[in-house]
Amino acid sequence: MAIITLTTDWGTKDHYLASVKGSLLSHIAGVQIIDISHDVLPFDIYQASFIFKNAYPNFPKGSVHIIGVNSDASIQQPHIVIKYANQYFIGSDNGVFSLIFGQKEIEIIELDIFQESDKFTFSTKDVFVKAAQHIIAGGDITELGNKKDKINKLMSFEPVVEMDNDSISIIGKIIYIDRYENVITNISEKLFNEYALNRDFDITFNTFSGELTQISKSYLDVPPSEMCALFDSNQMLEISINQGNAASLLGLKLDSRIRINILK
Repeated sequence: MAIITLTTDWGTKDHYLASVKGSLLSHIAGVQIIDISHDVLPFDIYQASFIFKNAYPNFPKGSVHIIGVNSDASIQQPHIVIKYANQYFIGSDNGVFSLIFGQKEIEIIELDIFQESDKFTFSTKDVFVKAAQHIIAGGDITELGNKKDKINKLMSFEPVVEMDNDSISIIGKIIYIDRYENVITNISEKLFNEYALNRDFDITFNTFSGELTQISKSYLDVPPSEMCALFDSNQMLEISINQGNAASLLGLKLDSRIRINILK
């Protein structure tokens, strides 16, 4: 069964989502359409990349993924299709794919698809659906346009490591807040383990200091309403409150600074 996923900033109030799904169903027999998210903040490709890159590895080979966030095309940001790990990714070359794939080896094709409409405001329906139809039918992506050597790149903020005589500090920031108001940082478990080495540490943010001194395995490791730090299923540091809303209760927002102080 053909699988196509959709990741957009459309929400569900307007007709956009239904129009694209209707077009997919009309052109691709037996297609299964999976909604990854339609609640991405408008034009926020950083948020789109975070949600999407944590979802797509779970899909089977041959899946086609459409990203409809900030998807208008220009000479500088053309529409593209990417093949990676036997999956296909369709969207605008606006930097989102650089955040998703990083330095991975990918095959890139700049789309050259005739658009029947003379309006250029709904490329997801008018262009991306055609590209998906071609791929699902077994067509080679090289038939959709010309090969491209590289994609537009956006810089993702990386944690900073500072050292002095007494301690090591890993300084990161919040990159995502989920529906439960758990806050996810850009500090990876790998980076933490590289410097922590079973040493004492504490995690500080806002006015909170010295209250988080261990990494939990589960939210239930602490009593209800207590905060905890853990590494989520994607190995990124998360600050949470068991059965509570960490972001609002702790005054944390996107880009808020998080510091791990490790004693030498």
